[in-house]
Amino acid sequence: MAYVIKDSCIACGACAAECPVSCISEGDIYTIDASACIDCGSCAGVCPVDAPQPE
Repeated sequence: MAYVIKDSCIACGACAAECPVSCISEGDIYTIDASACIDCGSCAGVCPVDAPQPE
């Protein structure tokens, strides 16, 4: 199960910098490529607003 980034994202970039497989992309809010996500949860551990959540 991949992670997704919820609408609470503040686009701070902390999650993208932490992702070991670089599957997080910048936009109005950040997005995760579900096909590349390894479900490690590293992004969720650093997000100040808990935007990354298991799908």
